[in-house]
Amino acid sequence: MKLLTKEILKKLPKLGVTSELKSEDINVVVKFFAPWGSWSWYAVEFDGDDLFFGYVRGDFPELGMFSLSELQSVTGPFGLKIERDRYFGNHTLQDVMDKIL
Repeated sequence: MKLLTKEILKKLPKLGVTSELKSEDINVVVKFFAPWGSWSWYAVEFDGDDLFFGYVRGDFPELGMFSLSELQSVTGPFGLKIERDRYFGNHTLQDVMDKIL
C-alpha cells in the first residue's frame, strides 16, 4: 500500500503552519497504523520530503515528529507493513488525542 498519495500530499500543510492553532482547530490529514498492534500515527503537517508532525499513539502517546522513511521501513510479523487508514474520516487533533480513533 502506498502511504502517501498525491491527494494526501495536497492536503498536508507544511511544517509549522498549524503551530499557532488550537488542537480543536487542527485537522488530522492521514492516519497510519501497525495492523499487528496498537500503534497509530496521525499526521498533521509534512515537510514535503520525509518528516511529519502529528500525534503518535503507542506505549506513551505524544505529539512529535515521525518520518515517512521509518514508517516504510518497518516490517512486522508475517511481513506485515505499516498501513494507511483509507477510511479515516475528518477528525481534529483534539479528537484523536481525546479518544481512540
